Amino acid sequence: MELAEAQGAVLAVLRATRAADLPRLLHWMRTSNDFDDFMLSNNDVMLRSIAEDLRKCLPIEGMLNSEHLAIQRMHQHPEPMIHVDAFLYDDDFVDSLCEEGKMSRNYCVACGSHKTAPLEFISHSFSLMELKFLYQHVLPDLTGKALVDVGSRLGAVLFAGCLYSSAFQLYGVEMNADFCHLQEMMITKYQFSDRVKVIHADICTQALLLQNADVVVMNNVFEYFLGSLEQARAWEFISQNVRKKGLLLVTVPSLEESLSTLQMDIQLSQWVEEVQLDYDVYMDKDIDREALQQIHLYKIV
Repeated sequence: MELAEAQGAVLAVLRATRAADLPRLLHWMRTSNDFDDFMLSNNDVMLRSIAEDLRKCLPIEGMLNSEHLAIQRMHQHPEPMIHVDAFLYDDDFVDSLCEEGKMSRNYCVACGSHKTAPLEFISHSFSLMELKFLYQHVLPDLTGKALVDVGSRLGAVLFAGCLYSSAFQLYGVEMNADFCHLQEMMITKYQFSDRVKVIHADICTQALLLQNADVVVMNNVFEYFLGSLEQARAWEFISQNVRKKGLLLVTVPSLEESLSTLQMDIQLSQWVEEVQLDYDVYMDKDIDREALQQIHLYKIV
């Protein structure tokens, strides 16, 4: 059906609708999620395809047995916590898993009773919404620029950068060999090798890479994967090598929050200037504004 014919068909449906029901129909058309699949770009479809491929390679919680410390930290959390990778599973997908009994949003606070409380969910990856916010509203044009993702995990930041930005080169630095392998599989399958490179290494061995970067992304990068002393060492290394004037640093959560529990003498005001972000660029009622507000942008002074 051609555009003009389709437009005529839609108008015909509206004219044929009972006057009393027309306001409700128009409200549904404005607010329904039923049209989401028609609004996806080719890049959205490709990113979702990557997520689908990765889901087949991982357990439902999106964590590997090799993540010993992260698993231990989650078990030590005061309230029960579950990892749900936001890149692999959006809210609708989680809802479907709950309906199938493969996942739950609640836990029993007194075994054998009906007394329940909501589980705390945590993700070590950006969701599709957060990735689009990052590249379309947080970062400027990246033509000719190099981006480094510290702790690239599944590669979501790298793949989204390939699809949603003009970054010249996207580097992922990941300590876990299993995740490096998964990223390499996706790079090969989706032919990203000309722009995306994954380095299996501790970020503290990559001084030159950080010094030459134009953008550095750090999403929940140390807290669950390093002890306090190692976190302090890593942040000291970052603060010493992410020094190029004008370099953009993206963190989740804020630098203040990440450093608050560590006894360090990093003078933020002498290192970075925070750039205020517009978290209201998406007016959709289903947008998780709280998640977007965890994203912070800084410029090296």
